[in-house]
Amino acid sequence: MTIQEAQEKVDKWIKEYGVRYYNELTNMAILTEEVGEVARIMARKYGEQSFKKSEEEYNLADEIADVMFVLICIANQTGINLSEALEQNLIKKTKRDKTRHKQNPKLQ
Repeated sequence: MTIQEAQEKVDKWIKEYGVRYYNELTNMAILTEEVGEVARIMARKYGEQSFKKSEEEYNLADEIADVMFVLICIANQTGINLSEALEQNLIKKTKRDKTRHKQNPKLQ
């Protein structure tokens, strides 16, 4: 699925099942919550924390998809075309970092 298709599918889902978008501030809070859930899994699976008994069932892919869903909601409700935004962001990063990372001895 393309990014544009994802934006369209989320918009359709919201209108069919979600009734309407939450307001932007509510979605920002939800995004923060969802990123926290990804962070919790990452800290326990790849970091030094251990899982609690109640956390042994986790789905990192699902949690990352939750983050994407809310990001798409925010983009949709603020009129952002994520395909165009990502393309422009990559152009900016390429201009800014064309040689920076290659010259970073920490990455060698």
